[in-house]
Formats: sequence, C-alpha cells, structure tokens
Amino acid sequence: MEDKRYEHVPVMLNEVLEGLNLRPDGLYVDCTFGRGGHSFAIAKRLQGGRLIALDQDEEAIRHGTARIESEGWTHVTLVRANFRDLADVLLQFEITAVCGILYDLGVSSPQFDEGTRGFSYKQDAPLDMRMDQRSSLTAYTIVNTWDEDVLKDIIARYGEERFAARIARAIVRAREKQPIETTGALAELVKAAIPAKYRRTGPHPARRTFQALRIAVNDELNHLKQSLTQAIQFLDPGGRLAVMSFHSLEDRIVKEMIRQAEDPCWKTEGRGALPCPEKPLLKRVYKKALQPSEQEIANNPRARSAKLRIAEKLA
Repeated sequence: MEDKRYEHVPVMLNEVLEGLNLRPDGLYVDCTFGRGGHSFAIAKRLQGGRLIALDQDEEAIRHGTARIESEGWTHVTLVRANFRDLADVLLQFEITAVCGILYDLGVSSPQFDEGTRGFSYKQDAPLDMRMDQRSSLTAYTIVNTWDEDVLKDIIARYGEERFAARIARAIVRAREKQPIETTGALAELVKAAIPAKYRRTGPHPARRTFQALRIAVNDELNHLKQSLTQAIQFLDPGGRLAVMSFHSLEDRIVKEMIRQAEDPCWKTEGRGALPCPEKPLLKRVYKKALQPSEQEIANNPRARSAKLRIAEKLA
C-alpha cells in the first residue's frame, strides 16, 4: 500500500517538464529525488532514455526504490548521495554528458511532517534537522555548543532574522542552565526573545531561526554552489538546467550562477567595450523565474514561494 505521506502533486510539474524539453531517448538527472514526483513523471515520458536520481535521505531512497521496483522500471537508477557529489556519481556510471538536470531544493514535506526529524517548530522532537542521517552534525550540537557570535551570524545570514543577536543571546543563556534538547523548547525560547509587537502577526517567530539552523546543519548553500558548477559542466549542448528554489538565499545563488555562466564577465570592473575573453556556457530560457499559478497555490500552499529558473547549455 502506498505510504500516505508520499501522496502529493509536485510543484510546477508541467513547467518543469516543459522546461527540461524532454527527449524520450535522453539521459536526465534529478538531483533531489525527494518523494519522486518529478522523477516519476520524467520516467513515464522516457522511451529508450534513462534517469539517474539522487537523494541523501534514507527514507526517500527506501520509498523510491520500492516504487521503482513495483513499476518494473529498469531505466531509472536511484542513488543515495548528496548532490554535491554529482560528478562522482555520473562518472561512476561512465556518464560524461546528460540532456537535462533538475533540482527541487529545500525540505520535502515528509521531512517536515515526520516529527522525529526535528525540522519543524510545529512538532516537539529532538533537535536533529539532518537530511542525511549519516551526518554527525545536528541542530542540537549547533544550538548547545557553538559560540554566541557564530549563532548570531548563522541566524542573521541564513535566516535573514533581524533579531538574530537577541535570539543567540537567549540561546546561550538558556543552555547555561540546561541543554536545549527539543524543537519545542527552542521554538518557545526564540518566540520569547522576539519583541511582542513583532510576533503578534505573520508566520511563527521561530520560522527564520529554524530555517537558518537547517541550512547550517546540512551546509545547503555551499553544496548547492558546488553541485551547480558540476551540473553546468555535464550538460550536453542544448541540454537544460532546471532549478526550483523556495527561499531567497537559494534563488539568489541560482540566479547569479546562471547569469555568470551566461555572461562570464558581467561582474568585471571597468569592462567597458572590451570583449569578454571567456565564452558563455548557458543562456536563459526564460528571462525571469517562473512561479506557481494562483490555482496551484490554492491547491498546495507550500508552493507559494517556489521560483523555477531554466537555462540551456550553449555549444
């Protein structure tokens, strides 16, 4: 029986499939398998083609493997790996070029919904937040052992939280009395650290802090930069890169890396009328990021912040 947690409609599915410009006999990579929604849709459209899907989460691999076996798909290969290891995975299969690469960034709904993973401030659970359970660094370690200045920097930079200093100070003072062990305890602590008038409306006051800790635990932004660099190199001429992000930090990285590949000298000071010595690697398929329709957002509120950027590899 299908696990109910895995029943879902992937965000902007039609836009992703159209953006990848799928060839039935093509070779594609889904760097963020998650619950498999995009991967399964791609697999159904391949005839003679192949799909390599990556995910670092053990539960995602277990569920995905069962679904692939039940479908009898021999053209889909699921690999447990962080997408920062994209090049190593492809070379392991003697693959040097692909027709399209997809990223659907962020945390999948099962990771949020399963309380024991510690991603959500809505459920009380151990402070974990690891996407890859093999990793040694947890949110507990960061919250209970890292210096106050480092905590403040993480919360401000990754959470874009204006009250980062107050929150970091509150965390350090609380842990001096006893360890902060659960998401519930941390959420209440963060809420109390934010002035009352700023927590009366809007999302939960701990949302930005939890986002910051999750990014730090999983080193998400550095891994994204490393993986995108590899992805651009492995695309065939005419191949498509599709990246869906859910917050501004990820989208900024994607936007700047695509622009840098499209115009390698765009940041060069004093460039003037001189020709750029480097050749462009990509061109944007759409000048601006695609976003979900109002209807899709109404059906799936978690899609609200999604932005999809698509670029094509140049010859």
